[in-house]
Amino acid sequence: MKVVLYGATGMIGQLALRECLLDPEVEQVVAIVRKSTEKQHPKYQEIVLPDISDLSSVKEKVTGFDACLYLIGVSSTGMSEAEYTRITNEMTIKAAKQLVKLNPNMKIIYVSGMGADSTEQGKEMWARVEGKTENTLLGMPFEAAYMLRPGAILPMHGERSKTTQYRILYNIMKPLNPLLKRMKSVVTSEQLGQVIVHLAKKGTTKEVLERDQLKTLALSIEGK
Repeated sequence: MKVVLYGATGMIGQLALRECLLDPEVEQVVAIVRKSTEKQHPKYQEIVLPDISDLSSVKEKVTGFDACLYLIGVSSTGMSEAEYTRITNEMTIKAAKQLVKLNPNMKIIYVSGMGADSTEQGKEMWARVEGKTENTLLGMPFEAAYMLRPGAILPMHGERSKTTQYRILYNIMKPLNPLLKRMKSVVTSEQLGQVIVHLAKKGTTKEVLERDQLKTLALSIEGK
């Protein structure tokens, strides 16, 4: 399986990349980045683009892939609806349209968040935008599309959030990690990474997976 990865430097991108590189069925991961991370691995490559949503100059490098892991996430705090929409919706859909045209048999896995609003009519700006993005991706001609809405994510292998308040919260809660790990509402970074890779490889019958469903799927993968 060959994978295109967006968000390689974010917390969820880091955990998904780790699981991709560990999985023998994943032969190649190509990350679309604005700036090189200088990460070295036989299965890992980077394409550096000033506009990561514009793949017109690298079509041949992103053709022949089986899955796209679109794991870019930004906090809406202090951001206008127009700017949040540009990053979360417009860039995502622009990239997805190009990828599905080049790879009609591709699956796409998109991580939004618990509370995303599929009606696109709610009061929370971020939830409306995420809901609109999910709906658009689900309506595109991918082989399959999966929308993931995790709640709390417990870092297990040194993954770091880019959001300062999240990093502070993770540090405060660290002594409680053994207890949190057993909670149904909490998925570990390793579990979420395994779920993402599992969906890319095998899929599932449900297109939108809430936090409890993600945890159930993660436990079933671990139980194999």
